[in-house]
Amino acid sequence: MSNVRILIAAGGTGGHVYPAIAIADALKAQEPEAEIVFVGTRDRMEWQAVPKAGYPIENVWISGFHRRLTLKNLIFPLKLVVSIIQSFTILSRFKPQVVVVCGGFVAGPVGWAAARRNIPLMLQEQNSFPGVTNRMLGKDAERVFTAFEEANRYFPEGKSETVGNPTRSTLLEVDKEKALKNFRFEAGIPTLLILGGSGGAQSINEAMAANIETLHDEFGLQIIWQCGKKYFENLKEQVEPEQYERLRLQEFLDNMDQAYAVADLVVSRAGATSCSELQLTGKASILIPSPNVAGDHQTKNAQSMVNKGASVLLKDDKAHDTLAEIVQQYIFDQSKLKAMNKAAQAMAKPDAAQHIAAEILNRARE
Repeated sequence: MSNVRILIAAGGTGGHVYPAIAIADALKAQEPEAEIVFVGTRDRMEWQAVPKAGYPIENVWISGFHRRLTLKNLIFPLKLVVSIIQSFTILSRFKPQVVVVCGGFVAGPVGWAAARRNIPLMLQEQNSFPGVTNRMLGKDAERVFTAFEEANRYFPEGKSETVGNPTRSTLLEVDKEKALKNFRFEAGIPTLLILGGSGGAQSINEAMAANIETLHDEFGLQIIWQCGKKYFENLKEQVEPEQYERLRLQEFLDNMDQAYAVADLVVSRAGATSCSELQLTGKASILIPSPNVAGDHQTKNAQSMVNKGASVLLKDDKAHDTLAEIVQQYIFDQSKLKAMNKAAQAMAKPDAAQHIAAEILNRARE
């Protein structure tokens, strides 16, 4: 029986959580008896996503620090102290050989406590501009696995390695015919997939609401629209999706593999995980970077896709007026779609999770 024990800290958004799950899956594939425990917070998406993926998760109290003055910031120091104590308790109880941090504020106290206990710390950074937690932990980490070359400059020289973003292998394990049936779609009708990240994106939702008649009625498209939980009820009232036979409005997509399988063109934010999944599945895309992220890293992520011919960049403030026009330019042009599909696949690093898992296991066994 294996005595390998790995602790993984990741939280907040799908951009942090899903790469962490992909690493855990790769660890299990290479070392089936390995014990893997996640650390997260009860009020964010990891609390549902991680157990659903088959892994136990421990809780710490930490939350984000608000940039504007707010009462919530007054208890942040208390939350941080309590979270550090909780992290030390988890480490003492589980005794991991390696701690892996994949970003999000939950990773801060866990990574800091691991370094104080001299437990080997490894980071996985998804974006071209690293988050503040990973930048702070970089000096304590033994290894940093980056997805973009641009991120390496933010970490101590010699520690980082560009390997790509871990992605879910299940995205490729899908029958397109079954996927079409699941969405009640017909083969041969162009299909548009709209993604706003795990929480949805207000500006993309507004652009879609303004253009839904053109996209659905005039262009005749089949549409999967993932709008985010907090926008779902309002959009149901505003758009009245039952009026659109080929529209599937969903707050969240549990079956992302099937959604990618049926899509001819994807409209998406340019988060690192989204870009990596577009590469892995070889999907042509229109990327609308969020203007509200640190270091404008989504624009940098998108530009790397555009430079290779895999995507089109649409500025957030232009989406409302030009989304339908740009969709029309590409979704009916098979030669453009095929060229973009090929370019996206050429950028993919499908073995990122396996590579990271192998290094983690090698260190754990030392």
